[in-house]
Amino acid sequence: MTLQKLAEPAESDKAGSAPLPGPSGKRRISSFNIPVTILVAVLSLTVLIPLYFTVVTALKSPDQLGGTGFELPTSIHPENFSKAWELTNFPHALLVSGIVTACAVVLTIITNSMVAYAIARNMNRPFFKALYYFFIAALFVPFPIIMLPVTKETAMLGLDNPVGLFLLYTVYGLSFNIFVYTAFIKSIPPELEEAAIMDGASHWTTFWKVIFPLLTPMNATVGILTCLWAWNDFLLPLVILSDPATRTLPLVQYVFQSQFNTDYSTAFASYLMAMAPLLLVYLFAQRWVISGVMRGSIK
Repeated sequence: MTLQKLAEPAESDKAGSAPLPGPSGKRRISSFNIPVTILVAVLSLTVLIPLYFTVVTALKSPDQLGGTGFELPTSIHPENFSKAWELTNFPHALLVSGIVTACAVVLTIITNSMVAYAIARNMNRPFFKALYYFFIAALFVPFPIIMLPVTKETAMLGLDNPVGLFLLYTVYGLSFNIFVYTAFIKSIPPELEEAAIMDGASHWTTFWKVIFPLLTPMNATVGILTCLWAWNDFLLPLVILSDPATRTLPLVQYVFQSQFNTDYSTAFASYLMAMAPLLLVYLFAQRWVISGVMRGSIK
């Protein structure tokens, strides 16, 4: 009887799901998810292969572009980058894209977070609840449906310029940003705001001094997603901007490709230069994106 009782804990430990600690006190990892690992490896190739193709093509001369295109260059031609720099007036286009992207990011974070806060803390009221579902419904409206009316209205209002462009980025990002901001704000205890109000703080002071600092992970997520969108977007600048001097990088590259469509080396060098700033930004801030999405999913 005694031996049976002594054997019971050992059997329960054997049947448990938690792995036993190893000699160093750390838990041993018994196995890993092979199908998920294979899937991640395959999906990573969809990014690595085009990136490799872009870099290799940008370093070749036109007479080296035969074959499959994946061969390493026999000789490196850095003059492709200087040629692309001159033909596209790269510094000016880079400045325009940088201004539009920076203004869109700052204005989006400030305005969208305030709207989401007002909705999240008044969701029990019918008006704010209906407003929330109105914004969510706007996610399912494709931009081509409203493209022509928006183009005509911006021209009538004199907003067919970079100012109107970053304002439109702020407005069109409102639906998705309210969705993620609201889920995140609901996870913040209301007692923090009640304590601030009892100390004499106004609603504006409470938001900027208490709530907004707590939104840092979500602000980083919204900021990075808005940055990637505004920097790489082609359709909205194409239909909004009327002055050729205010073209963003995607538009300049489109004109460049149409005029020099046989010089792929110079074209890919231009693409690589335009991609480099955002690639560095994303590599630096991707941990904020992941953190904000994970924390925003917790209610």
